[in-house]
Amino acid sequence: MSKSATRFLSECRGIVCECAGAGACPGGAARGTCFTQPGGYCFATVEEVLDDSGRLDLERTAGCLPPDESGFMQCKSSQVPHQHPKVIECCSEADMCNTRLQPQLPEPPPDVTEAPGLRPPTPASPTLLVAIALCVALLAFIAAFLLLFRRRRRGCKRPPSPPAAAHSADISSGSGSGLPLLVQRTVAKQIQMVESIGKGRYGEVWLARWRGEKVAVKVFFTTEEASWFRETEIYQTVLMRHENILGFIAADIKGTGSWTQMLLITDYHENGSLHDYLQTVVLDTHALLTMAYSIVTGLAHLHMDIFGTKGKPAIAHRDIKSKNILVKRNGQCAIADFGLAVRYVSERNEVDIAPNTRVGTRRYMAPGVLDEKLDVANFEAFKMADMYSLGLVLWEMCRRCATGDKAQHVDAYALPYHEHVPPDPSFEDMHAVVVARGVRPLIPSRWLASEPLAALAAAMAECWHANPPVRLTELRVKKTLAKFHNEPLAKLV
Repeated sequence: MSKSATRFLSECRGIVCECAGAGACPGGAARGTCFTQPGGYCFATVEEVLDDSGRLDLERTAGCLPPDESGFMQCKSSQVPHQHPKVIECCSEADMCNTRLQPQLPEPPPDVTEAPGLRPPTPASPTLLVAIALCVALLAFIAAFLLLFRRRRRGCKRPPSPPAAAHSADISSGSGSGLPLLVQRTVAKQIQMVESIGKGRYGEVWLARWRGEKVAVKVFFTTEEASWFRETEIYQTVLMRHENILGFIAADIKGTGSWTQMLLITDYHENGSLHDYLQTVVLDTHALLTMAYSIVTGLAHLHMDIFGTKGKPAIAHRDIKSKNILVKRNGQCAIADFGLAVRYVSERNEVDIAPNTRVGTRRYMAPGVLDEKLDVANFEAFKMADMYSLGLVLWEMCRRCATGDKAQHVDAYALPYHEHVPPDPSFEDMHAVVVARGVRPLIPSRWLASEPLAALAAAMAECWHANPPVRLTELRVKKTLAKFHNEPLAKLV
């Protein structure tokens, strides 16, 4: 059919066009056909739109346009600028003529400034990117420098050193208070940490080397400054040194602007704590008596008042347990950890209790402590609480002592009250067992058949008596053990 005939039909009856896109088809269909009015046009348009993810996409729409002026103006609308780039093409020469229309968006001229956000952003120049990166790096450096400076100022606030005695100028290792104070403050720089050998609730213990010798370094957590302060103060007490008290070398604070370590340097004993030692080693009666006698001797020295110009005050430990007692190579023991210790000042007749939020080990607490009836103004009450804890330690040791001539009998290691309370008992758990029910550790019948064990069993039963004045003193227990204790001491390997 000729173009003139087609145009005649279009003007007489209209033509059929493809329709596609929103609102272009009759009845709201997404795709289909439509009929133009006589003289109408088919159109196809392409427009840039933003999809759901914010990216530019080309959207094609097709349909029918009315005739006359309005149709003419719509078909020429590509010449009019749009907010979103758009192009439209029209046809009327045949039915479905717009199916072959493929409008193309024109390339924007180089000098046209487009509205921001309507076209993909032009890539920034390398110079601009480098400048932005340098500015960010400079700001980060300034912020880091200011933060480090503030931390250094806070870190320079050294925790207070333990108060030295009035006669500290002539203190030496012979007095029992470790190295001279000025020397102590340089020890931390000479310590070489080797490996961690233990970790507790209040700090961590390291094996270290100092001047070629092995030493133990207790590193306190920053929250336990009061414990470090108190333990250092106790160790520096005049005449504190004793073979059954852990040997003190120095106390120091080591740190930079960002961290601080409170150190306590003591003698190193490779056998570790009594708690760990008893789990792997079976004792004979001689080894048992050697260890028990040394522990009681150390506790007696601790509790003793030594009068004189440079006398020693009486000290109560308040946390006697197998983990705070170390085993030496010669089979004796040494008492350690004085973070909770209290001193009796005889001149003023008062008990020196350092402010400390730390509490003792609940499993070893005396009934008076659990019942909150301990008289803190009476130093004897603290000593009797130590004797109760000592009775439990003796019970742990006796369990690991073999008895019998041909058939050796020994019990597995266990903590006191292990059958009555969980591994980490609460204050209420211990109060219910020790105070409310009056339970005490069981004494096996085999102990009563062995004379040293029978004597120890009787002593420990009196040590953990519910009434503090009835409990044995450390000197009375020492005298009982001296009957069975023979010198020289056998060396344990």
